[in-house]
Amino acid sequence: MSKAMESTDQTLTKKERHELRRQEKLAARESGDKKRKTASVMLWSCIIVFVAGTIALMVWGASKNPTAQFIGGAVKAADDSDWIKGAPLKDTRVTLIEYSDFQCPACGAYYPMVKQLGQEFKNLSIVYRHFPLPQHANARPAAQAAEAAGQQGKFWEMHDIVFDNQNSWAGSKSVEEVFIAYAQTLGLEIEKFKTDFNSSKTRTKIESDYQSGAKEIDGTPTFFLNDKKIQNPRNYDELRSIIQQAGGNS
Repeated sequence: MSKAMESTDQTLTKKERHELRRQEKLAARESGDKKRKTASVMLWSCIIVFVAGTIALMVWGASKNPTAQFIGGAVKAADDSDWIKGAPLKDTRVTLIEYSDFQCPACGAYYPMVKQLGQEFKNLSIVYRHFPLPQHANARPAAQAAEAAGQQGKFWEMHDIVFDNQNSWAGSKSVEEVFIAYAQTLGLEIEKFKTDFNSSKTRTKIESDYQSGAKEIDGTPTFFLNDKKIQNPRNYDELRSIIQQAGGNS
């Protein structure tokens, strides 16, 4: 205590000195409380950051090696009536069935990923099944074009050209003419293509594909890994990892 304060203290009455010391103790106590509160806030902040970091690390770790999340039932196994690319069914270890709509933007986004899978994995069978959604007016004609091309051995070629040009024909009012032009580009016999485009065989195949997945599908694309429905992967790395863990070999 300074001399000035000692002098002041000496001029105070006993009661005033008692009150002054009480106030000093109260101030010291409040100062201690503030320090403890500050320390508590800092501690809880550290705990929150630690927990958030741990959760983020767990999520990151899971995303590095995602596994297929089976979320539904099954569909009929692939057979010779399906359009199959990649390993023959008798030689395959992994079968990926895609129910798809040629006019669906999400299907268009997945298209290059599925195509890349077929190029990378040698023991993977990729199966395409039609699932034209009713809100997409040109989805069924696009499926008819692929089927008609398939009857001349060019299903996958038409499949690719239709997806590659999705934005060009999706809103067309004369979409059949567009698909005829694609058929010409592929070197197909045009009169046969036109006949097959509108044939009952073509329409029956599309409807058969649709009905085979109707109970399990509420949107496109929908994927089935070895006949069991999976959650759609978020990107190619996830899709690739899922195929690898199922037994796919590059």
